[in-house]
Amino acid sequence: MVTVKPTADRRHYLDNIRWGTVVLVLIYHVFYLYNTVGVPFPIAEDAGIRAFDTFSYIVYPWFMVILFLVSGISARYALQNQTNRQFLKNKVTKLLVPSTLGLVVFHWISGYLNIKFGGGLASIPDFIRYPVFVVAGTGPLWFLQMLFLFSGLLVLIRKIDKKDKIWTFCGKINLVIILLLVFLIWGSAQILNLPILTTYRFGIYSTAYLIGYFIFSHDEVQDSIEKIHILMLIAAVILGIAYTVRYFGVSYSSQECLTSFLTNCYLWAAVLAILGCGRAWCDKTSAFASYMTRSSFGLYVVHYLVVQLACYSVYHYSGFPRALNYFFALAIELPCTVLLYELLRRVPVIRYLVLGIKVAKQ
Repeated sequence: MVTVKPTADRRHYLDNIRWGTVVLVLIYHVFYLYNTVGVPFPIAEDAGIRAFDTFSYIVYPWFMVILFLVSGISARYALQNQTNRQFLKNKVTKLLVPSTLGLVVFHWISGYLNIKFGGGLASIPDFIRYPVFVVAGTGPLWFLQMLFLFSGLLVLIRKIDKKDKIWTFCGKINLVIILLLVFLIWGSAQILNLPILTTYRFGIYSTAYLIGYFIFSHDEVQDSIEKIHILMLIAAVILGIAYTVRYFGVSYSSQECLTSFLTNCYLWAAVLAILGCGRAWCDKTSAFASYMTRSSFGLYVVHYLVVQLACYSVYHYSGFPRALNYFFALAIELPCTVLLYELLRRVPVIRYLVLGIKVAKQ
């Protein structure tokens, strides 16, 4: 990579963390569809290998938390150059349109596959199938929906705190308080969790987003985290091993696992390690990194249909040993996701409805 000094409103390491985490999400969904530990809606109960679930245990507690936290930091930088109205207008285009209208025109196909793979297609009357497919196709779009809600909440807070006193106060937070935020993360993990739709964890994700906006957007806070990046990396490895050993065999998406103090200690150590190591080692860019920075959102939006088809086809038709299914599914998913994204972003109307790409008028 070629080192480039970040501008005031651009931190390359945050871009790299964001797109790197999106790549982890793409990889994770292969392991998720082949999971053997009771996480709902795998391709088949015997599709995977128990030992390979280790990857999901390692990444699941923290990877969406860090996406929300980085989104909160980015929101702060964006609002330095935008009014509240402009900010919300952009979020409608980028988040709300793809996560609502995109369901109707594209993601219903994923909903159809979800139901078909689960064997429930025959039980749905013909006249309500399409609406059911639309709802069932939400998949990873829950992230966009929640991010839009949090953006609206942030604008409301800014209207109340017009003099920016909260953000200014949070800039005085020291390293001890940053470490002690683990208790806030743990507490927020206990509340506002939907009972069936377990990905909608409003408590912890809103907390991560607001922590990103009010605390981690300060250069002084980022400097403090960078100073302890090696220590936090060691802590994350130790806690990650302890957490995985403790909960291996238990559904990693269960409340038992996600609300435990051990899980949230590991989560917070991992988040601080990634932010600190990212700032120390990855605050640079390249042609590839720039492409991923521009494209990672779109890759996230369209990938799930691709990974469904890849995992199902490899499992049912390849005849490979189960261990190789993971490799071949990934070999199909990653390049095909890029190809699908590049195709959709070139199609007028569809690129707006599915990807939130609005071409500026000449």
